[in-house]
Amino acid sequence: MPYTALVGGVAVLPDRLLEDAIVVCTKNKITSITQGRKAPRTAEIIDVGGAYISPGFIDIHVHGGSGADFMDGTPQAVRSACRAHGRHGTTTIFPTTTTGSRKQISDMLDACAQVKREKGVPNLAGVHLYGPYFAEDKVGCHSLAGRRSPSPDEYNRYFETGLIKIATCAAELSGAEAFYKAARRRRCLITCGHSNATWTEMQAAFRVGMRHVDHFWCAMSSVPSLRKRCDVPMQGSMAEYVLMHQRMSTEVIADGYHLAPELLEFAYRMLGPDRLCLVTDCNRALDMPPGRYRFGNRRDGSWLESDGHVGWAPDRTSLASSVVGMDHMVRHMKKTTSATLPEVIRMASLTPAKLTGIANRRGSLETGKHADLLVLSRQLKVQRVFIGGQELAI
Repeated sequence: MPYTALVGGVAVLPDRLLEDAIVVCTKNKITSITQGRKAPRTAEIIDVGGAYISPGFIDIHVHGGSGADFMDGTPQAVRSACRAHGRHGTTTIFPTTTTGSRKQISDMLDACAQVKREKGVPNLAGVHLYGPYFAEDKVGCHSLAGRRSPSPDEYNRYFETGLIKIATCAAELSGAEAFYKAARRRRCLITCGHSNATWTEMQAAFRVGMRHVDHFWCAMSSVPSLRKRCDVPMQGSMAEYVLMHQRMSTEVIADGYHLAPELLEFAYRMLGPDRLCLVTDCNRALDMPPGRYRFGNRRDGSWLESDGHVGWAPDRTSLASSVVGMDHMVRHMKKTTSATLPEVIRMASLTPAKLTGIANRRGSLETGKHADLLVLSRQLKVQRVFIGGQELAI
């Protein structure tokens, strides 16, 4: 039986670093993780030269890359975006919809279904149905024309594909409760996003299964925004609800532009690595030169401006998604917060795996799990990527 052994590195385990590690894989699984022992004599030896051996990253909120948006709705667009994120260490991906027409979302799902069966790309573990069910005043960089309230005749068609594993809806919308119930029956991670929901609306959503809030502090309610919406007395917002309830989780975009270091530190300290995920929320401008790009479908998505560091709305008054990969998020989170390296890696791997129900197969270096592995330099730069034990060309 052929073996591959990564030797001479530091394994990043969920709770600690393991020096002088040997990670052995056979077929597509991790078969052993040892320290200071010899690898099997028949193994192909890969000496990583003191680098980190990490689980592959898992991105639960990502829109595109390398010039492609998942909402372009073609297998080639899905393939290109997935491969781009694979080069940045993402080995499991949840392509994420924007606002758009029913046909555009259906085309995106069809394209994802085709690529899901292919090899040589990150594991497509499911689709994040993100747009179009946003509050009108919280669409952010998404196209306002493509947003709407949820209707069963639409979303049930999407759920029937079996692809939807994460489902987002603004809690205050008419029909939100029925949407959450339908998503719960499908065992989705149910999230509230692009919302100006009150504490009371969050509580109602929680009762029917909502457990997660998208990109913390971005396109979400706050005490001041609810003061404008609901007058007095001032009410608790989505942020307070998440911080108060231990069964709630959220995510941060740690690109250095969306959130200042003190907010990343605050989120880490208040929530911990088991309730906080790193996501990219990345658009098609990943690995592309600065310029003007469509967010969403390439024909009628909203426009954004990439300066090479982050996306901006055309008038430069607000941000419009990120333009960097998960490796950047990991480096920035490690550099600017007190989180340990195992904790930072966990926020980019095991935590999203647990939230989406795939932690028995992916998300950490453990015997029996899929051999989705990264070799990271001491500066946390991606050197090599393995998906199911097969090396991805980067």
